[in-house]
Amino acid sequence: MKGDEGMKKIAWSKGWIVAVLMIALVAAGCSNGGGAGQTADGGGQAASGETKEPKTAGEKVEITLGYYSDGKSDAKMKQLIDAFMEKHPNIKVSPQSAPYGQFFQKLDTQIAAGKAPDVWLSDGVYVMKYAERGAVRDLSEWIAKDLNKDEYYGLDFNKDSSGKYWGVPQGIQVAALYYNKDMFDKAGVAYPTEDWTWEDLKAAAAKLTVDAKGATADQAGFDPANVNQFGLTFFSITEGWFSLLKSYGGGVIDPSGQKSIIQSPGNKAAFEWIVDGMKKGIITDPVDLKSFQSATAVFPSGSAAMRIGIYARVLAANEAGLNYDVTLLPKGPEGKRVSPVIANSWVINQKSSDAEAQAAWEWVKYWATEDDVQKQWAELGEAVPVKKSVAESDVFLKFSDRPSNRQAFLDSLKFAETLDMNAVWEEWVDKFNENALRAFLGEASIDEALAGADKDVQRVLDDFYKK
Repeated sequence: MKGDEGMKKIAWSKGWIVAVLMIALVAAGCSNGGGAGQTADGGGQAASGETKEPKTAGEKVEITLGYYSDGKSDAKMKQLIDAFMEKHPNIKVSPQSAPYGQFFQKLDTQIAAGKAPDVWLSDGVYVMKYAERGAVRDLSEWIAKDLNKDEYYGLDFNKDSSGKYWGVPQGIQVAALYYNKDMFDKAGVAYPTEDWTWEDLKAAAAKLTVDAKGATADQAGFDPANVNQFGLTFFSITEGWFSLLKSYGGGVIDPSGQKSIIQSPGNKAAFEWIVDGMKKGIITDPVDLKSFQSATAVFPSGSAAMRIGIYARVLAANEAGLNYDVTLLPKGPEGKRVSPVIANSWVINQKSSDAEAQAAWEWVKYWATEDDVQKQWAELGEAVPVKKSVAESDVFLKFSDRPSNRQAFLDSLKFAETLDMNAVWEEWVDKFNENALRAFLGEASIDEALAGADKDVQRVLDDFYKK
């Protein structure tokens, strides 16, 4: 991170009041992938990169553990916490839980006041924010000592450009292509394959898009303004345009995390693909989405034949009783395939004492290394398990008969990329989306939208990193 530690704290304090007052809806994937959260200034841990061992590992210690949950996951988490305390009688765990939005709103205030939990479950998109703002500990030494990296999925998703690790995944959300088999069968269209390109998807989607008169988008007389069934629905950076941008050779932020790369030929080509599909009525546009209860409801409601979705979307599809399956996301024009990934992760408070931090690390180890813990959590069906021995077993792969191709989620991790995350991820995503929507709604040309996004995103980056 650029600048000395004092300047980081100044930058943080200036942005804190605004951040606490506004929780942005960035649609990274409901309670299993996105939302809002802020960090606070921290001590010297982020700068020094040191992880201190406690003076007495066996001393009695009490820690607070924060996490977001719904009723079912909250009950399971409390069972696991009780089992952990039985195994570690010297550690008392005081849980703090709330529904997703409430949890992060409260966490913002706690961090600002220096009273955050000793260990908490971070939305994966915010791990780097916490790290760069000095709110969490560098876990590199503990991970190297206690975890065999080859046994896990997703550890590297929390690694920064200097090689430091800031969190251990609790569960992984990776995107795949969902498709409604009944709609494909009715239209006589072959199911998606792993060889599909984005152009193949669009061609199939046109045959699966039906207007109020029953005409499909590849037929004369089709009315794109009166669509009853869409070929493809997507929304947001996570479950929409990120895959297109990356697979077309574009992106948003460079590897340093401090420079916009929005004005690139790859991004322009990807936007042309998206806007063309929206104009033809094949892909849901922002106006279409307003007619649904939520942007995520289009596919499970049976109003779209395909969608880009993270793993958590199987819950709604199964609840709706859809006859569906999943496969890998399509390839770009040069054969590149990219799946967005979010590794929701355990992080440890930088301000916790050494004894509290060590006790918190024991919880993280317990979660990551115990097969039974991993299996119990996998049985909730909310995320891809972190430990490979569990993810690659029937506990995950045969959890239910829909989708039958759960292996696609594991295969997608081979070409998965994080969402260009950094300390101001939420802020730059908001600016990028504002400009993207102008192009999607026809309020600006693609060139104008990309130029505006580039300018606005770079300003956000400069406001933080150049202070």
